[in-house]
Amino acid sequence: MIRNGAGPTSVLQPWTFNLSFMQQTVLLTAVRGPDGLPKYGGVKMLLRWYRRCILVSSLDGEVLENPCDPRGGSFMGPSYQPRVYGDVIGISVDGPWQNRMDDILSEYLRELDAVPHHFQLHLLHSFEIVGYKHPTFDIQSWFQRAYFRLVNDMHLWPETEEQLDERLNDTRVGWLKRADPATVA
Repeated sequence: MIRNGAGPTSVLQPWTFNLSFMQQTVLLTAVRGPDGLPKYGGVKMLLRWYRRCILVSSLDGEVLENPCDPRGGSFMGPSYQPRVYGDVIGISVDGPWQNRMDDILSEYLRELDAVPHHFQLHLLHSFEIVGYKHPTFDIQSWFQRAYFRLVNDMHLWPETEEQLDERLNDTRVGWLKRADPATVA
């Protein structure tokens, strides 16, 4: 359990403490999904998995390490229910979780016209950070592939990890390097 005797120290997972404040802030911008979309559609199922990768489950006081763990309540609940062979629990007909999450990401991409562009950018940048920085290889790898898919869908090139770190390094100079003059106050 992540909590100590005095209560939780943070709702963010400990690995995020090594990130710049700007990167931590980007992670938080995507935690709440857009209004007006189905509760059990692709975007909400992606968000449940994303939340599990950066937040400690407040209901369980633990990090939920896969997208189908039944815990987490509604906000951090499972992204899908695994289909199993008969009554044999733990033997999934879906294969690894990455396969099902790839399908959910595909569903999200097919629904993208209904998703507010502003939210899409928050999600894309958050996936980028998890894809470069998460300490668990399988999670990092999935989010990096997801980030590349989101960027490619927009016909853009992904940032490298070094470019990400330079842009979000807690300095105004780093951030301004890639900012448009129209958005600089």
